[in-house]
Amino acid sequence: MRILVNGASRDIRAADLSGALEELGYGGAVVATAVNGEFVPATERPAARLVDGDQVEVLAPMQGG
Repeated sequence: MRILVNGASRDIRAADLSGALEELGYGGAVVATAVNGEFVPATERPAARLVDGDQVEVLAPMQGG
């Protein structure tokens, strides 16, 4: 399926957000996620089903001051 990840079109095979993150190289990374503008907590990612055209945002925490 084709989804948008941080504004870029990506083809993935995973059907849920957890699998998509693994496939996209974020496996094990501490990130915040949203699907179609709705925050998805890490504990809910395996149940967050994706469909063609979904917009996924993946944000990594930044350090600094």
